[in-house]
Amino acid sequence: MNFQLQISVNEKLFLRDPEQTELGRSIIEHSIELMHKYGFEAFTFKKLAEFIGTTEAGIYRYFENKHRLLLYMTAWYWSWLQYKVSFEINNITDPLKKLKKIIVLLSMAVEDDIRTTHIKEHLLHQIIIAEGSKAYLTKHVTADNKEQFFKPYKDLCHMIAGVILECNSNYKYSHSLASTIIEMSHYQYFFMHHLPALTDFGKSKDEKNVASFIEDLVFRSLSLKK
Repeated sequence: MNFQLQISVNEKLFLRDPEQTELGRSIIEHSIELMHKYGFEAFTFKKLAEFIGTTEAGIYRYFENKHRLLLYMTAWYWSWLQYKVSFEINNITDPLKKLKKIIVLLSMAVEDDIRTTHIKEHLLHQIIIAEGSKAYLTKHVTADNKEQFFKPYKDLCHMIAGVILECNSNYKYSHSLASTIIEMSHYQYFFMHHLPALTDFGKSKDEKNVASFIEDLVFRSLSLKK
C-alpha cells in the first residue's frame, strides 16, 4: 500500500491550509492544470472558481492572491524535489556518482508521484520552468525572503552545494554552482522544446543530452574526471 507523502509549506503562504480540506486540495490540483494551460498572467481565481464549481470568495479564503498561490506551488515543488533527490542519493557513497545522479534528476522530465494523488508533478515541473522565476523577480522579494518563502529552494541548493564540496573541498563557489545547475537544467530544457536554436539539443529533444552537457560543464569547473 502506498502512503501519502506530506510536504510541509510555510504557513505564511496561505490563509487556510489547502491540504486539510477537499476544496483546498482541489484548488491546488486545478490551479496547476489551469496555470499550465493559460500561463501565470492569464490565470485568474475567477477562471479557477468556474472550473472547480466554487466561488472566488471561497478561493480567497485559502490564498491572499495568485502570487501567494504561485509561491506556495514553487515552495511545495522545491521541497518535494529535495525529498526526491535525498531519497535517490541516500545509499550512494561515491560523491561523484551522487553529483551525476543529481544532475540527471534535475535534467530529466518529471513523472507524477503516486504518493501525491492531487498534484501532477509533471505539470508543476513545467510551471516551475516557465513561471517559477516570477515568484522572486518582484519588488518585494527582499521582504518575501525575510519571511523565508524561498527556503525550500535554498535548502535544495545547500544540499547540492554540500555534494559539490564532497567532490572538491577546495572549490570556492559551491552554492553558485548548485543554483546554476538547477537553473541551467531548466533553461536548457525549455530552450530545447521551445527555442531550439539556443541549444544543441533541439533536434533530438533528448533530456539525456542536457544532462551530459551539464555534467561536462560541472566536472570541468570542479577539475574532476568523469
